[in-house]
Amino acid sequence: MKRRVLIMGAAGRDFHNFNVAFRGNPDIVVVAFTATQIPDIEGRLYPAELAGDGYPNGIPIEPEDDLEALIAERDVDLVVFAYSDIPNQHVMERSAVVNAAGADFMLLGTGSTMIASSKPLVSVTAARTGSGKSQTTRRVCEVLRGKGRAVAVIRHPMPYGDLVKQACQRFESHEDLDRYECTIEEREEYEPHIDRGTVVYAGVDYERILREAEKEADVIVWDGGNNDFSFYKADLSIVVVDPHRAGHELLYYPSEVNVRVADAIVVNKVDTAALDDIQFLRDNVTDLNPTATIIEAASPIQVDDPEAILGRRVLVIEDGPTLTHGEMRFGAGTIAAQRFGASEIVDPRSAAVRSIEETFARYPMIGTLLPAMGYGDEQIRDLQETVDRVDCEAVVIGTPIDLTRLLTFKVPTTRVRYDLQEVGKPDLETILERF
Repeated sequence: MKRRVLIMGAAGRDFHNFNVAFRGNPDIVVVAFTATQIPDIEGRLYPAELAGDGYPNGIPIEPEDDLEALIAERDVDLVVFAYSDIPNQHVMERSAVVNAAGADFMLLGTGSTMIASSKPLVSVTAARTGSGKSQTTRRVCEVLRGKGRAVAVIRHPMPYGDLVKQACQRFESHEDLDRYECTIEEREEYEPHIDRGTVVYAGVDYERILREAEKEADVIVWDGGNNDFSFYKADLSIVVVDPHRAGHELLYYPSEVNVRVADAIVVNKVDTAALDDIQFLRDNVTDLNPTATIIEAASPIQVDDPEAILGRRVLVIEDGPTLTHGEMRFGAGTIAAQRFGASEIVDPRSAAVRSIEETFARYPMIGTLLPAMGYGDEQIRDLQETVDRVDCEAVVIGTPIDLTRLLTFKVPTTRVRYDLQEVGKPDLETILERF
């Protein structure tokens, strides 16, 4: 009898775990994926072209809300939990639901899910969404290119469209973003690399993606998503932690996995965090991993047009995932609005429509900021309508991309940019030189 498996995910780690641990296994049949975190990704199929032999009709993707019913209806023996940025308590609550329904519960580890590269590989992961992985990855690429190395970035998956077309994607230009019909969330991760001349790979089949990237790069850099651990075996593991959420490295899954495997830990945002929080965080990560090199860093902001903010009632748009499942109460846009003299940060909640209104209802901690939610065309249209309805005098864009390429604004806008800036020694150049 084949063991009947269900994989809980969010269109990322779940597909990877299937590909590397279950696809082609004659003793296993995966009867379903479940989906959460990301809107409108359930009700699809993991396609037969990617699922391989034994799945001529593909694998259905169902809502996680139906978990108990699915276990009963599809006679599930084993449930594999495969998504990230979740409180440890929530993971064990899911385990209790699964166990009570009669199935086993599993978390796959680094040994069974990491793929080895033929090229040197640096991974950049984090303890929480919004800790500063992106600017850390950009800084790593800058240092490596400065040493004459050809670098390719492989980004954690965000395949929310046609999975067959997205199996292996290569991004070198803004035209590639349009060609692949990228969402706002994808653009936020790819565009800053492209603007600096770095090629980015992403998709669904991360064995295939790695082999393609190896053809043109001297060094591979894994750019992680959420607080997930790397899909690849790293020769150098860099983990970014956030003193604004000190303690979360112990409380969220799989944050502690990252901290324990780190060669270097970047304590970011030391320019805006309280000294007590910085020290508390340093003590926690040192207890978990006493041999890791600790690097302190800041993420100073730059504003294109500070005069657009001064004395005005501003709408602040921040990175969506950082505010939602990342649970940050502010971002770069908020800091800019306060620092450059906005008279008021306008509350957008009364102007929110449809999916944006639903986002505020699901994540009430967001408060007076507008998350740049754009997981599909419909949500981007909802975001545009919400922006149009807000009564403000200017817009502060705190996302990593130029939103004016996707949205129109009836009032002046200004972008907020931020890059990693190491404080003292050791720094990233020190550990990359050693690497």
